[in-house]
Amino acid sequence: MSMWVRVRHFLELIRFSHTIFALPFAMLSAVIAWSQADSVFRWQDLAGILICMVTARSAAMAFNRLVDRDIDKDNPRTARRHIPAGLLSVRAVTLFTVVMSLLFIATTLIFLPKRLP
Repeated sequence: MSMWVRVRHFLELIRFSHTIFALPFAMLSAVIAWSQADSVFRWQDLAGILICMVTARSAAMAFNRLVDRDIDKDNPRTARRHIPAGLLSVRAVTLFTVVMSLLFIATTLIFLPKRLP
């Protein structure tokens, strides 16, 4: 299987198109927060919001697919999902989930102030 096919399978697994759909709502919330008088816009906050949103949602969706794989294989409607259909292995999806979780945690460090009091 080519690398691009594998990437496509992971993007389908986590419903990346739904992540793109949700991003404007996160950005609108950030704009509202930045419009407050005592708020300061920082580029690293914008990057943090985008990266955290993508990695947290990716980890959650992949974890859900892992947990539900046995139920999915027995349900005709979900039996063609990536893990029950054998398009992605449990090991690969587990690794993806761990990597996305670690990236999420690491990215939250962006929100720390430059100097701690």
